[in-house]
Amino acid sequence: MTDLILVRHGESAWHAENRYAGRTDVPLTPHGREQAAALAEWAVTARLTAVWSSPLSRARLTAAPAADACGLTARVDERLCELDFGQGDGLTRDEMRQRFPEQLAAFLDDPVAHHLPGGEDPRKAAARAADCLADIAREQPNGRVLLVAHSTLVRVTLCHLLGIPLADYRRVFPQLLNGALTEIRIEDGQTALLRLNTPATTRIPDVH
Repeated sequence: MTDLILVRHGESAWHAENRYAGRTDVPLTPHGREQAAALAEWAVTARLTAVWSSPLSRARLTAAPAADACGLTARVDERLCELDFGQGDGLTRDEMRQRFPEQLAAFLDDPVAHHLPGGEDPRKAAARAADCLADIAREQPNGRVLLVAHSTLVRVTLCHLLGIPLADYRRVFPQLLNGALTEIRIEDGQTALLRLNTPATTRIPDVH
């Protein structure tokens, strides 16, 4: 049995304008750094056995204080990187509507069958992230592991692991809050969702 706490990185510089941040290495805002500090305060009493992170700096800088607080070193894995949004990276939805309206409409109707032009297939992204989580579960069979990654990656991975149609990821999980805790348990190859979008400032009881 392995418990995995999935956290979207702290607020980034593109958050206020709601720009799609994929592989572009967008920095944290001061508020994002405060969210990383709050995550570290939570981590002190969370009995973590490992910390993993996406390679993008907004994730690494969110994970690092928590790892330091627990005397751990965050392990970086490329499989936890955010989806590549192709031509949509760095744009707002209104800007996409101006540049490629038909492709955007198709994406909004089915973000898997019609992912953003030039972008990554969400099925491949979910599979790579699920492979990473499976490796962690094998390495930490009784572990409690913090993973700091990204909104779309976490949502498609949750759908993949919980048997939810991937095309529904935006409807079923409309929002992942920056710095909040989403916990899953992997046991005997099965995944259970223990909590979703719990603020890191909340004391969380163990789930048995």
